[in-house]
Amino acid sequence: MRATIICLLAAVCRAQTHAPEPPKHYTCRRVQTPIRIDGRLDDAGWRMAAWTDDFVDIQGAAAPKPRFRTRVKMLWDDQCFYIAAELAEPHVWATLTEHDSVIFHDNDFEVFMNPSGDTRNYFEFEMNALNTGWDLFLAKPYREGGHADNSWEIPGLRTAVAVEGTINDPRDRDRGWTVEIAFPWAACESRAPVRAPKPGGEWRVNFSRVEWRTTIENGKYVKIPKLPEDNWVWSPQGVINMHVPERWGYVQFVDDAPQGAARAAR
Repeated sequence: MRATIICLLAAVCRAQTHAPEPPKHYTCRRVQTPIRIDGRLDDAGWRMAAWTDDFVDIQGAAAPKPRFRTRVKMLWDDQCFYIAAELAEPHVWATLTEHDSVIFHDNDFEVFMNPSGDTRNYFEFEMNALNTGWDLFLAKPYREGGHADNSWEIPGLRTAVAVEGTINDPRDRDRGWTVEIAFPWAACESRAPVRAPKPGGEWRVNFSRVEWRTTIENGKYVKIPKLPEDNWVWSPQGVINMHVPERWGYVQFVDDAPQGAARAAR
């Protein structure tokens, strides 16, 4: 049933399409010490990782600028692909606590990975500010008859969220939430022939943030009826549909630490 819902959502994407923009590129550096996954982004390794460009509307720069800033860092080692995300948010809230819920019904952060770069056999992971996750696999995009495989799980996955403020409390104003994820390379092997990349290797990757407009009723956040969600992404899709892998960004894995790594992008 859940896979059917997702297929319908993908099929009924709003029709407005913008001219495609060039995919984003990111240089992902190898880290020597594994990242501690606590959501706080204070490991020394993150200091040598550059931030991505700020997220834009999923349709591209011609669409309205996102209301809140979102950006990502990436690192890798022989065991894991590490992702850090910073999501500015004046009112952090989440409701879903069951694994493999349809997480984008809350505000969320999403990761899409296509190791082969051929738009086939790709992986999706979504999480909310309560650190509830949803992992799924697609052999091909929905528009080509693909179906979500919710039975795929991520053995060894580590995720964490740190909230700068108080979650689900509308009485104050928050700064946002930060996310850390460690994807083991081996976690993909049950669905595709994926190994840890060699220096110079490249994956197609994209990130999405779903953001709902809310009001406050009886001391709780409530989504405003009949308003669609905002979709903000790293590499614009040109259409309101994340399942167009040929428009995802390029992440190249390298093994060179930059000069003055300790002083690198903060």
